[in-house]
Amino acid sequence: MNKEDYFISCFEKNIFLGDDAAILNNMSISQDAFFENVHFKREWMSLYEIARKAMLVNISDAIVMNGKPKYALLTVAIPKNYTRQELKELARGFQETANAYGITIIGGDTIANVKLDISITILAECKNPVFRTGIKEGDLLAFTGNLGESRRDLMRLLRGYSVKPNSRFINPVLRDSFFYKVAPFIHSAMDISDGLFTDLEKLHRANRVGFEFFKPIPKRIGCSGEEFEILFAFDPRYEKKIKNIAKITRTELTIFAKAVRKPYRNLCKANHF
Repeated sequence: MNKEDYFISCFEKNIFLGDDAAILNNMSISQDAFFENVHFKREWMSLYEIARKAMLVNISDAIVMNGKPKYALLTVAIPKNYTRQELKELARGFQETANAYGITIIGGDTIANVKLDISITILAECKNPVFRTGIKEGDLLAFTGNLGESRRDLMRLLRGYSVKPNSRFINPVLRDSFFYKVAPFIHSAMDISDGLFTDLEKLHRANRVGFEFFKPIPKRIGCSGEEFEILFAFDPRYEKKIKNIAKITRTELTIFAKAVRKPYRNLCKANHF
């Protein structure tokens, strides 16, 4: 058990823990941190891009719970030397991303700090949530998008190289139009934030199933975190319908495994402390 999982286990178990968001009174409530020198470096991204990505990675959690984001609370720790122009650029990134998803920013907190740290809470309408639990033996496993680019570009940035502005590490692409259409036909879902193999381990623990891969997946793909693509499970009888939705929404889709009763071992190193 890594330290993140151990820390979570220290709290009293309840029905709200263990998913991308907590469901309360037909609302999904989620929160993620986005900290300088942990998730990004200032030289990698503009303040606008930093604020936009901070919003997107939080919105992603609401989407995979089948929630429609409505409100956001922002907590932003800001270096004292930021100019008014820099503050304006940061705020514009938050506001324009919120507007694009119909979200109203309703409050939060700001404090002075030695670096830029962001924490966002998203409240979303969620009448028919999709949880991590629910996978049945024989279900097919699939993910959206083309995994691996985020890790590749992170490695480039860490070595001092630049990446394209449309890099998925800088600008994640969320699959809301696809997911809301397939949600009625799937058993389980989560976003790929820690890497495909690591997130499969979470599904393994939640559902007590293993996975029979149809072909080997390289570690450069399976261990690529911060993809924010969607990992989900569904009954094989809905395969044709889900593929058709993917085609209509122009969503790249890979069906890569079947849920079976066997152990599962994660091949990736932990991304957390």
